[in-house]
Amino acid sequence: MGHLGLAGRLAPLRGAVLALALAAAAHAGAAVWGYLDEQGRPHVATEKLDDRYQLFFKGPTDAQLAASHGEPVEAFVETPLFRRLMNHPNVRRYEPLIARYARQHAVDAALVKAMVAVESGFEPTAVSNKGALGLMQVVPETAERYGVVADAKRTIAQKLFEPETNLRIGTQYLRDLLALFAGDVTLALAAYNAGEAAVQRYDNRVPPFPETQEFVRLVTQFYAVYKPPAPQGSRITVPRHVTAPAKSP
Repeated sequence: MGHLGLAGRLAPLRGAVLALALAAAAHAGAAVWGYLDEQGRPHVATEKLDDRYQLFFKGPTDAQLAASHGEPVEAFVETPLFRRLMNHPNVRRYEPLIARYARQHAVDAALVKAMVAVESGFEPTAVSNKGALGLMQVVPETAERYGVVADAKRTIAQKLFEPETNLRIGTQYLRDLLALFAGDVTLALAAYNAGEAAVQRYDNRVPPFPETQEFVRLVTQFYAVYKPPAPQGSRITVPRHVTAPAKSP
């Protein structure tokens, strides 16, 4: 496998930075910091965690927010930074697959797209330090629960790097979490990140884990960018008779 050029190695970081930058745009003084490690994995945060982190985006001040008439995200999408980051070729490349599996599993494609943006920056070979893989950062144990098995040619992990397999499993798991938590998107996102058992352990609330709380916040804000607020009185529908996720052993 050949070495990626600088633009290719920065692609996942750009995608992840975009997700945080959109979130930062909605908060006065918020910032986005990040770096790429030796394996090309992106690391982003809303503060400088150590000397490896570089400042990528600085949110508007209170005065700038006031001048923007309360529309910081709308103003941000017009900036050169936003346009440059949105040119990542994988966004358009994977939109049809996202739409297909979202439709197949009766979930909102904009929500799935928001999750992909935050989870992997649209990078199909993204790997987390916890072993989550691919576009929707699916762990092999979850893939096994949904019927993915290793064969003579490929391991489960290798199969999860396939965009089709990853999106199929990720959207199916998301659908089941929405069913389990009665259509509550916030709890479904928290369970996707921390596990359904963690959400249930905290009485069906978002667990007090900084990573989970940040994940829910970022996906929610990115979701708002991809999909305008629904008309008053509308709601996300969850398919009936959906089997809840299998319990982990």
